[in-house]
Amino acid sequence: MTHFDNSYARLPKRFHTKIAPEMSPAPEMVLWNEGLAEALGVADWDAEICAGNVIPDGADPLAQVYAGHQFGGWSPQLGDGRAVLLGEVVTDQGRFDIHLKGAGRTPYSRNGDGRAWIGPVLREFIVSEFMHAAGIPTTRALAAVRTGGRVQRERAYPGAILTRVAASHIRVGTFQYFTAQGDEEAVRLLTEHVRARHFPQAGSTLELYAEIVKAQARLIAGWMGLGFVHGVMNTDNMAVSGETIDYGPCAFIDGYSPKAVYSSIDRAGRYAYEQQPSMAHWNLAQLGSCFVPQMEAELGGQQQAIEALTEILNSFPDLYQAQWRAVFGAKLGIADPQDADVALIQELLGLMAKDGADFTNTFRGLLDGTARYWVLDRAGFDLWAEHWQARRAPDWQEIIAKASPAVIPRTHRIEEAIQASLAGDDSKAKRLARVLTRPFDLAEEDRDLTHPPREDEVVHQTFCGT
Repeated sequence: MTHFDNSYARLPKRFHTKIAPEMSPAPEMVLWNEGLAEALGVADWDAEICAGNVIPDGADPLAQVYAGHQFGGWSPQLGDGRAVLLGEVVTDQGRFDIHLKGAGRTPYSRNGDGRAWIGPVLREFIVSEFMHAAGIPTTRALAAVRTGGRVQRERAYPGAILTRVAASHIRVGTFQYFTAQGDEEAVRLLTEHVRARHFPQAGSTLELYAEIVKAQARLIAGWMGLGFVHGVMNTDNMAVSGETIDYGPCAFIDGYSPKAVYSSIDRAGRYAYEQQPSMAHWNLAQLGSCFVPQMEAELGGQQQAIEALTEILNSFPDLYQAQWRAVFGAKLGIADPQDADVALIQELLGLMAKDGADFTNTFRGLLDGTARYWVLDRAGFDLWAEHWQARRAPDWQEIIAKASPAVIPRTHRIEEAIQASLAGDDSKAKRLARVLTRPFDLAEEDRDLTHPPREDEVVHQTFCGT
């Protein structure tokens, strides 16, 4: 039996608006995550519930309010413009939000229709479940449902709803919203809520901030190790829990370039692959500013508060670098990567960047000797390999096999699946969803999914679908 306990709904009214999802005319299940459903105790849910037509017992639907910096520009009120939080399910593994994305208009829709179409819903389902399987903290996907309605974008598309599961949907922008209003009580209540829910080990506001900084360092290093480009690292898209959230125009690098940008709206490359660590640092600085009034009260002065928070913020680069070294060291089969190994890692990345070697296949190819063939500078690779062989662990193959997936959600494959679904064929989407939940253990018949796109298949831009 599903056990709801809706702690966010018990926060004061200014944190949210109670609202039910809009009705969907003819819900149809497209993708269903059976394992996650069983873990959450919702195995009996159907398309009617996942479309918001039926509200499960104990749920208390609401839309959350938040603000945020979007590409550096301040937006004082954002919020769940096309999503409804059904409530929080409590299991033996913890507390999880269940969220309907694409469930219709809310007070925060900002003239939008509040709906989603099938393309972004399939993309988020496939990519988020891959990220989970690859060991990256992430929101997860329980269901993808066609609504039976149409959504107007550049043309009319089949409407859809994603049932998203998360540790919470609290963002840096949630803190920013109340800080901008000078609502210190709300910031304090939110701080206490986040501490109790995500970081109970934190005994103070400063310790809470330190835990959030550590979690973000781990998360971004994990992204980098997969060649993942989020695309919209706005402060309203950074979850304080340390999970990846809001997959919009995300993509995975095929031919390696540190400057890779895919999002159609990121015209200046603010959120390019190589920029992601510094952008996370910038977002954390915005969060830190929200804690100043509380810290001032705890430490007895504004200057003391700013200095203490700045010290924590300034720890991020070193924390991130240590995580990055561990992630990429494992991809080289190094059991105990040291500072000196950073040059070895960077040298391989440099060889890959020269001619856009395939990111995933090069690292996975270290297992079977095929990495050399993805890099055009073979002489340079051979010289590099001599140093690498001297550093790799006795069980290096086992280490690499666990650190470098054999297959990733390549954008051209996702687009292929979306186009097939638009034509009424969901088999390609179902295949990706199945294969990408076991990305380190690829069956022979699925090896075609490891191929980079042909020149005519390359997807140069991705779109958020709003």
